[in-house]
Amino acid sequence: MPSARFDLTGRVAIVTGSTKGIGRAMAEGLAEAGATVVVSSRKQELCDEVAHEIEVATGRRALPLACHVGDWDAIPEFVARVAAELGRVDVLVNNAGITPSRLTVTTMELPIWRKIFNVNVEGPLRMAQCVAPMMRDQGGGSIVNVASMAAYSGGPGVCAYAASKAALVNLTKSMAMEWTSWNVRVNVLSPGPFESEMVAGAERNAPGFKAMIANGTLMRRVADPREIIGPVLYLASDASSFVTGDDISVSGGMQK
Repeated sequence: MPSARFDLTGRVAIVTGSTKGIGRAMAEGLAEAGATVVVSSRKQELCDEVAHEIEVATGRRALPLACHVGDWDAIPEFVARVAAELGRVDVLVNNAGITPSRLTVTTMELPIWRKIFNVNVEGPLRMAQCVAPMMRDQGGGSIVNVASMAAYSGGPGVCAYAASKAALVNLTKSMAMEWTSWNVRVNVLSPGPFESEMVAGAERNAPGFKAMIANGTLMRRVADPREIIGPVLYLASDASSFVTGDDISVSGGMQK
């Protein structure tokens, strides 16, 4: 009988892009719920540092393992190392993504477009391809792809980012349809504005930017990174056992 518990004790969760921002918050939140977490980003020394801090804060094991999700051929080895070290993968959170400086449709160049899609779409695809069969063989699992509210609106200066996140939303639905017989659930989280290095930098360069994005939400504020923990924990745990192919916005009431 499915349980409505948010407990992840005994489970292993990979969170890509988890050394800062909402990725780090999600990794720490999953560890607080009992999971062993894999902390991953491109720089091993940063993974080491954050994993240690999560272990100290939560008492749970955190495995630091660098991986560049834009490198298609590096991902199978990364997943194999996780399996060898931890024995299983129950949760995959595809959070890693890039948002370059403002690039308009007019000025967009093909190498930059491809780089954004490599990381934001192809990375989650390859990671899920490698993890889903493991989940199938162990009885099931949960994949959470992190998109963005930009996927639904586009906007000046974010054409490639918004397009890549829209593609990820659609890809998630295909994953959910294909893997439901494996008992692998696949869902999307679409965050709105969260406190981040990007937001802080934009505010420094253009005072008033933070207030502008806050005013795009019904709650008229920018979220703290830890406000993503509840939604990701819901999708990662048995509390969402009848939820797949869905898209949950965490955006303070922004309209899709």
